[in-house]
Amino acid sequence: MPKTLNPLQLVADRWQPSARFVERAALACVVMSVIIVVTGGAVRLTQSGLGCPTWPTCTEDSLTPTPAMGINGVIEFTNRMLTYVLCAVVGVAIVAARARAPRRRSLTRLGWAQFWIVASNGIIGGITVLTGLNPYIVAAHFLAATSLLTVATIMWLRTREGDDEPRDVVARPVRQLGWVLVVASALLIVAGTVVTGSGRHAGDASKDVHRIPLDWHEVTQLHVDFVYIVVGLTVALWFALRAVKSPEGPRRKVVELFVVIMLQGAIGYVQYFNDSPEVIVGAHMLGSCLMWIAVLRVFLSLRERGEAPVLPAPAGEHEALQTAAASSR
Repeated sequence: MPKTLNPLQLVADRWQPSARFVERAALACVVMSVIIVVTGGAVRLTQSGLGCPTWPTCTEDSLTPTPAMGINGVIEFTNRMLTYVLCAVVGVAIVAARARAPRRRSLTRLGWAQFWIVASNGIIGGITVLTGLNPYIVAAHFLAATSLLTVATIMWLRTREGDDEPRDVVARPVRQLGWVLVVASALLIVAGTVVTGSGRHAGDASKDVHRIPLDWHEVTQLHVDFVYIVVGLTVALWFALRAVKSPEGPRRKVVELFVVIMLQGAIGYVQYFNDSPEVIVGAHMLGSCLMWIAVLRVFLSLRERGEAPVLPAPAGEHEALQTAAASSR
């Protein structure tokens, strides 16, 4: 019985990417995940959410926007096309991770997880349009994009470490404090989607767009409360790391997270006291992505998994290197 040909195996047999290439491919996934969030925000902030009034085509009769649809159609369609760019970048990361020797199944699984999240979120995006920008579906669309960013960030960070069993580099209570920080940050992001769903940026100029029936100012206050909680947990984690004399890496990443939160908080206050101008809201969405990446970096720095595996030297190369080293003495 002939052996089934696996296209990824065929690539792996003919191409051996460097560890740096795999890391950069994973980082490109992180960058594209941020871009897709920011451009999705731009669609909403320019009132282009229904620039293409149907899905998967732009109109009932056209795959692309027509001149009569104006700039809103172009913006919405461009954001849809960026999904294909994102798929291509994720595809490169999957192929590179699969072709890299020694093979690391953990990386390829994270790559495929990104692919399926992108595919499912594309469907959620279509439902968002077909439901006339239902705010609950819009929130799910954003949270799915955040899930993509989560997996992309984990894959990027995993390219820098090995596949040993995770080992805590700090005491377990400190590690648990890191978990609490992650949960609080996730709730902060969820509260942000409720603020958006009840706020003034509905995503389309039509008055028929449904909004979450909550007082925008009260929901914003809840969002701010979560900010204070995250700030407090970040400061507490820094002091805890100093108390247990943790390695320098985790402490440095906590400081970086604190700086990002402060900048994000400043943007949030400017946004609130200036009636949420579009540019500031867009910057706040970018800050949300950067804060979440910083939180994940802090959390994953609290454990280690050994050094990243390296490609074994070809037969005879090790002996040759030893001989050359001996002759140079």
